[in-house]
Amino acid sequence: MKISEFIDPRGIQLNVALADQNEAIDKLIALHESVGNLKDAAAFKEAILAREAKGSTAIGNGIAVPHGKSAAVAKAGLVGITCPAGVDYKAMDGNPSDLLFMIAAPEGGADTHLEVLAKLMTILMDPAFCKKLVGATSVDEFLRLIDEKEAEKDASQAAPATASAGAKKIVAVTACPTGIAHTFMAAESLERKAKELGIAFRVEKDGSGGAKDVLTAQEIEEADAVIIACDKNIDMAPFDGKKVLMASTKEAIHTPDVLFEKAENAPLFHYSGTGAKRVDTSNESVGRKVYKHLMNGVSHMLPFVIGGGVLIALAFLIDTYDPANPGNFGSNTPVAAWFKTIGGGAFGFMLPILAGFIAQSIADRPGLVVGFVGGYLASTGATFGAPGGDIPSAFLGALFAGFVGGYLVLGLRRICDVLPASLEGIKPVFIYPLFGTLLISVVMCAVNPIMGALNTGLTSFLEGMGTSSMIALGVVLGAMMATDMGGPFNKAAYVFGTASLAAGNETGWMIMAAVMVGGMVPPIAIALATIFFKKKFTENERKSGPVNFIMGFCFITEGAIPFAAADPLHVIPSLMVGSGLAGALSMAFKCTLMAPHGGIFVFPVVGNVAMYIVALLAGSVVSCLLLGLLKKDAVE
Repeated sequence: MKISEFIDPRGIQLNVALADQNEAIDKLIALHESVGNLKDAAAFKEAILAREAKGSTAIGNGIAVPHGKSAAVAKAGLVGITCPAGVDYKAMDGNPSDLLFMIAAPEGGADTHLEVLAKLMTILMDPAFCKKLVGATSVDEFLRLIDEKEAEKDASQAAPATASAGAKKIVAVTACPTGIAHTFMAAESLERKAKELGIAFRVEKDGSGGAKDVLTAQEIEEADAVIIACDKNIDMAPFDGKKVLMASTKEAIHTPDVLFEKAENAPLFHYSGTGAKRVDTSNESVGRKVYKHLMNGVSHMLPFVIGGGVLIALAFLIDTYDPANPGNFGSNTPVAAWFKTIGGGAFGFMLPILAGFIAQSIADRPGLVVGFVGGYLASTGATFGAPGGDIPSAFLGALFAGFVGGYLVLGLRRICDVLPASLEGIKPVFIYPLFGTLLISVVMCAVNPIMGALNTGLTSFLEGMGTSSMIALGVVLGAMMATDMGGPFNKAAYVFGTASLAAGNETGWMIMAAVMVGGMVPPIAIALATIFFKKKFTENERKSGPVNFIMGFCFITEGAIPFAAADPLHVIPSLMVGSGLAGALSMAFKCTLMAPHGGIFVFPVVGNVAMYIVALLAGSVVSCLLLGLLKKDAVE
């Protein structure tokens, strides 16, 4: 798309006399309003002034490019003024500005218009071209000059850049608060100077639409020095151990030669933060990409699991046990009920967060709401007949929702590519969230009934097993508790166990004991594995792993979900075997339990508690060993 397509000829005025910066801003905003680019001129002016408060957008050499992103913008656009007499726009070089453009960008706008605006910023770095624009005698000539310069720029970019053998290699990152003007002008200035100096150079532009021309790990590793020309914070982890020169975008625009000279003697940078190192994605396999999407969801979900789980554990710790009402354990006292309610609330966000951030990793920010809604529907089990919820599809449903939601948004983006440029601003704030939410809702309401039917079938299967083989029943119940941790298998086993309590006999109590021990094994096994098989887990997983001891002791099976979600093919079978063993041993030892929940806090009412502990330890150790055997070494 050409730059001139974002410029309405009515938005260009030549040979204008301006008294000061305020009059220039008002004039440019009036031009935007006159061509229909704004919904609220006053609100847009606030955005412009807020940007100017961070530093003048007059970049020197007679150029000023005020810009703003705001919900007050109806459509992306450019307006311009030539002022041959000049106006004081508080430029860093102290000279008056005679060429002024104002950029209006919609809040959350898509990448297309940002790329076009970035191209404008780069061609304005040519002083001779700017002089021609100021001297234009008609709007048609003004626009023709832009078209010609843009074509020249495109042709030069199509030609491969070359550097002499043995040339210095320097990489850079440019970024400014709004990511529209200075980001790309700084990059263009550095590129021009590097070409002039014969330096092998690559620059990453951290713009409003996301990073462009992202530096690979290999490029950073091979670079002799790094220039960070940024007016906002960026992730510095990738540059650990490199010579790094910190500068502003204005320094990159006005004195790029000085920056290249200083970069050679820049100090070594040592990263002291906790951010993840950047990974080279240029040759990633499909499996690796899926894993990264998955881990984005898991890493964001983990704090909710830990925070909520520990609060629920505290509720059990401080509550009193009422034999007459065992099902209310954890909520008998007001303080315990408070902790359990808050912890349950944190748990309620777990699946939406998992699905939302998987979708975000796939489709960027537009995917977040679609995945989030899909995860919520997985947690409620919503169907067309019961939109309020039925049988939850739990974390397996949330995984499905995250990936499907992300790719649905990518599909919507491709479909919307044919829409006119004037609709760019409403795509991310209206089209993607609306149609994405509708589509994922249809998909999940179609999938959840399958999960409900599966749950009903499993319950019937368990009832059909009867008590003819209690050990076999213990294996099945224990394994089901570890299969999907909150999904149809887990729910069917738990409901069967609690229903058995109603019989009020030893058989029912044995069934409940097998169910609980099967649910306690997964978190404990995970905690053990993160200690004894450290290479199998990421740094974040190793840090959070021991918290699963608390989860397991409190019968909070969900503590294992982040680890199962990250590697379901290896983790779930390992946990099922250990939980099945624990359930079988509990049955073999005739352990009994008259409470439906509570973990170690109800051990005082467990029949044959010593052997119950043996069953728990045996199952946990077996699962831990299987995790160490089956899981591959983690990729940090």
